[in-house]
Amino acid sequence: MLPLVVLMLSLSAVLPAPTVDFQLDEHWNLWKSWHNKKYHEREEGWRRMVWEKNLKKIELHNLEQSMGKHSYRLGMNHFGDMTHEEFRQIVNGYKHKADRKVAGSLFLEPSFMVAPRSLDWRDKGYVTPVKDQGGCGSCWAFSATGAMEGQLYRMTGRLVSLSEQNLVDCSRPEGNEGCSGGWMDRAFQYVLDNGGLDSESSYPYMGVDMPCHYDPRYSVISLAGYADVLSGSEASLMEAVGSVGPVSVAIDAGHTSFQFYQSGIYSEQDCSSLDLDHGVLVVGYGTAQSLLSDANYWIVKNSWGSSWGDNGYIYMSKDNNNNCGIATAASYPLI
Repeated sequence: MLPLVVLMLSLSAVLPAPTVDFQLDEHWNLWKSWHNKKYHEREEGWRRMVWEKNLKKIELHNLEQSMGKHSYRLGMNHFGDMTHEEFRQIVNGYKHKADRKVAGSLFLEPSFMVAPRSLDWRDKGYVTPVKDQGGCGSCWAFSATGAMEGQLYRMTGRLVSLSEQNLVDCSRPEGNEGCSGGWMDRAFQYVLDNGGLDSESSYPYMGVDMPCHYDPRYSVISLAGYADVLSGSEASLMEAVGSVGPVSVAIDAGHTSFQFYQSGIYSEQDCSSLDLDHGVLVVGYGTAQSLLSDANYWIVKNSWGSSWGDNGYIYMSKDNNNNCGIATAASYPLI
């Protein structure tokens, strides 16, 4: 074994280092400028190679999409210089465990109502603009505030942006872990225990763990509880979204296809319905008609800024065996 190791080391010493495609220089510089990327001299070569590798994956996927192999397209975005391992560590903060529940009641489908065939709560004023969690694993907080913002609007007619930083800093007693991850149910439980949650304007997002400084003078919402949707049932999730408003969900976002999603209906065959790592918000659903078939989709608000995906949103495959676990851990607050 030792001679083989020596040989490999010898070869690595004489073989040329990986090179970049100089024809992409202008594209690389434009991408860096657009996303305000700056690197140490020793780091830039490595980041350039990662970027080029990701670009080739995107181009191959889109070529296959043009041939009918995929239902969605990918695009280069601000995650382009990250390996997939780095991406997962930084942005996926939903901590899926069997004990995620605290004391949520079970959503009961209303017998007096039939959910509409399509619905978009954005059109009805329930949804704030897309936000950006940055490098903090606080997706759970953004999902939770999105659901609470929708319910606050439903009850009062006022759309108020709520403070994710308040949840990041203050909900550790309920079991959340700040920028290291958390649960939407436990965010709701914090607001229930605390008696309120501050507005975004009074408690702005910093994207780092900080001491709690909740101020009841700026609280704009209180909760009476929260409800969990029947796990795994897309039909129940549709009833909840259709009758209540935007609903917090957890998904498996741990794939390169999700990292660079741009448009179309996202369906990932390698997705898990149980291994969930990212909290997002379902704000509606619909059906896309094509010459070949009709495809149902969920309208999902993400928290990676409006430059990601379809203006910050992703359209995820609906009624497709709970693809990516979208109906596995859905919940919403009660006011």
